[in-house]
Amino acid sequence: MSRYIIRRILQMIPVLIGVSIFVFVGMHIVPGDVATLLLGDKATPESLARLQHELGLDQPMYVQYWRFITKAVRGDFGISLRTRQPAWREVMWALPMTIELSICAIIVAIIVGIPVGVLAALRQYSLFDSLSMVAVLIGVSMPIFWTGLILLMLFGGTLHWLPIGGILDDGIILRQITGIHLLDALILGDLKAFNSALRHLILPSIALGSIPMATIARMTRSAMLEILRQDYVRTARSKGLSERLVLIRHALRNALIPVVTVIGLQLGLLLSGAVLTETVFALPGLGRLAITSLLARDYAVVQAVVIVSALMIVVINLAVDLLYAYLDPRIHYT
Repeated sequence: MSRYIIRRILQMIPVLIGVSIFVFVGMHIVPGDVATLLLGDKATPESLARLQHELGLDQPMYVQYWRFITKAVRGDFGISLRTRQPAWREVMWALPMTIELSICAIIVAIIVGIPVGVLAALRQYSLFDSLSMVAVLIGVSMPIFWTGLILLMLFGGTLHWLPIGGILDDGIILRQITGIHLLDALILGDLKAFNSALRHLILPSIALGSIPMATIARMTRSAMLEILRQDYVRTARSKGLSERLVLIRHALRNALIPVVTVIGLQLGLLLSGAVLTETVFALPGLGRLAITSLLARDYAVVQAVVIVSALMIVVINLAVDLLYAYLDPRIHYT
């Protein structure tokens, strides 16, 4: 197992190098000039040339990339052009919000998606099966920003059940420990802040988790239908085991193997979906930071956001692969 983990970690290196080349080249071929952006349209050619030399923008692109990647390895992604703060600090400030939102969204997707998929498989061709599959189709087809707007108008604007944006209610101040508000509130024992943060996360979590929820439900239904037709399930039933034990121990555990793959992939995709969700619900996360920095041509922050996002995705994929061994003892890693 340890050799497998080390090999997978080493395989991350070319992936991250490829991502860094892609984002570096992409940010340098988009229209616009950083020096002009900093000095304004009225800057003289001499001042533009001087600033380009100071920033190293007059060097060949491969020289700029080498300087960028060697600094990035040390955690130095440069200085944000907007805030004049280190880009790494900007990303680390926004990252906990995205992690918190993504975890809440995938929890909502799992809590709803797996039971719906199991029940739909057990009641195949029933009214519940038909309605749940229609709901799944709607969930997959509906854009996240549209789902978010509908939730905002219904539960925030019309019914006034939940807040329509932000992180905490006015007047509540929560000391930052990890940056994850629910966790910080629990650590500090501040239940008022915990309830406020939880209420603010419900709508964005449902909006962001709607597509993974539908995908997980559909995959669970398909996997359960296939497993329930297997001989070992019929054998377990013929031995007199209770239906509940057959479903949980023999059917659901094996059906979860492809579902875990989907959950891992969906968790990675949530990072891209978080861009729209954080914008709709005014949450200061990584996606919103990426959009703001991209519009301002803040290259350093955008590069840091993309590389950190790629690193999180490859780590999630590794965790999913390792989880296979727990769900299916037949899988051995060498």
